[in-house]
Amino acid sequence: MPNFPQAHRTPIDDIDRAILRVLAENARTPNNALAEAVGVAASTCLARVRALRDRGIIRAFRTEIDPAAIGLPLQAMISVRLRAHTREQNESFRSTAPDLPGVLAVFHMAGSDDYLLHVGVAGPEGLRDFVVDHLTTHPAVAQTRTNLIFEQIPGRRYLTEE
Repeated sequence: MPNFPQAHRTPIDDIDRAILRVLAENARTPNNALAEAVGVAASTCLARVRALRDRGIIRAFRTEIDPAAIGLPLQAMISVRLRAHTREQNESFRSTAPDLPGVLAVFHMAGSDDYLLHVGVAGPEGLRDFVVDHLTTHPAVAQTRTNLIFEQIPGRRYLTEE
């Protein structure tokens, strides 16, 4: 993901915030419907969306897939603590973790744990194999802690009406 140092220096206005709110609910909203929803011309809306992307405020448009629908019904959050806090160990883990089978997201953390992995697997054996085969064998990993996810409840979105 590119670094956008200018992204947060120019504040967003109410129209930008309204565009972001609509896109957060449905990133596939057509430009004409988006423009109508926020009360601007379609050409203005398109220019604003492009500017939000160029500034790094909109980082991506994604499809959210239900892991259970693709054979990964068991989800877990796995905390990972590295052996040492060197750039080499961080980079070693950071560069391999996103490509491990079943990894849905990787979070680099501050605090007692260094990373948090959101994983999806077919069942308990798959989760055990993931931890044993991919985490405990990684030379940078000192400790892991696994928490099962019973249910994922979406957040209320951070772009609320003010």
